[in-house]
Amino acid sequence: MERRIIHLNIADFSVAVERVLDTTLKGKPLIIAEPSPRAVVFDMSDEAYADGVRKGMLLAMARRRCRSALVLAPRPEQYSKALNRCLEHALHYTPLVERSCGNGHLFLDVTGTHRLFGPAPDIGWRLRNTLRRDLGLDPIWSIGSNKLVAKVASRLVKPRGEYIVGGGEETPFLAPLPLGLLPGIPPADLLRLQHVNIHRVHQATALSSQELSVLCDHRAHHIYHLVRGIDPSPVQPAGPPGSAYTHLHIFSPDTNQEPVVRAALATLAQLAGHGLRQRHLGCRRVAVTLLYSDGVVTTRQAVTKTPEGDDPALQQLALTALYRGWHRRVRLRQITIACSLIQHPVEQLSLFATADPGLHKNKRLSEAFDAIRALYGQDKILRGCRQPLQERTAASLQ
Repeated sequence: MERRIIHLNIADFSVAVERVLDTTLKGKPLIIAEPSPRAVVFDMSDEAYADGVRKGMLLAMARRRCRSALVLAPRPEQYSKALNRCLEHALHYTPLVERSCGNGHLFLDVTGTHRLFGPAPDIGWRLRNTLRRDLGLDPIWSIGSNKLVAKVASRLVKPRGEYIVGGGEETPFLAPLPLGLLPGIPPADLLRLQHVNIHRVHQATALSSQELSVLCDHRAHHIYHLVRGIDPSPVQPAGPPGSAYTHLHIFSPDTNQEPVVRAALATLAQLAGHGLRQRHLGCRRVAVTLLYSDGVVTTRQAVTKTPEGDDPALQQLALTALYRGWHRRVRLRQITIACSLIQHPVEQLSLFATADPGLHKNKRLSEAFDAIRALYGQDKILRGCRQPLQERTAASLQ
């Protein structure tokens, strides 16, 4: 059966939510950024973008480029609520709904649902109308045979509209497009391809995998499939709306002290683990996102074969992801942990009684911590690895 994937994209999601909450902001240039001297741009409206404002830019520079812009502090809790409402509406059509990178992006796998809800274009149209009526948000939607094609199609009609790529049309659809529109090609590889006068997809498809490897090394196989519109990756279902599998910590002031960063990561792992254990779930993938003081963002992840839900296991996965991406000497402003590949834990029981009383001690210890925190509060019992962060917080309050 031919796959049908819908990509739902609410352009400038944070700005769109702010304009729903305050209708007087419509049509005005907006910048979403923290009100601090070294703040970077979190999001901006089309009006500010036209004046040269970009995500990750220093707020001071953004204000010089767009002097008429209004600066609003980000409100993550409002954005999360809006995204969860979008997710609730999407789940009416299929259980296979994935939250993609950033806010305002959803993938829906509606393969085989036509007998219940009609063709995929009808689902996309109804979902758009529902979000406009219920939330006041006007999303872009596109349809393709995989996530890659659907995402590229939505980029062509931004900031509003729809695009449908039929089955078997992937190659002619991608052929005339610039390579920069394809997600997943690193900037360094794009530059190497441009150096040999390869700027568009149809030029890259003329190269074999071996020829691409001369320019792109071990990434050649991946790029070979990208330019041909081949993407077998499945839509990863999201957790229930409102599930707390993503947590962030903002350093105040910014820091590059390893004990403090590790302590913050341990705190986030504990919060994520608590949310998973409450639902009797585990995760197989932990992603860590670092936001540096200069606005550079780095994301790395670690994967395990079995679902994990106890704090030490999640912390170890998070540390693995952290050290894969933390190589700069610039101070960190924010760290985020995100758990995905959520599953129910599967435990292989022993046929014979084990003599090892500490076999499941980490699991039992995490459950005991949960019980104490439920009675007395989150900060009444802490692991020793969190002490540097507690001391730093106490010192900043003096």
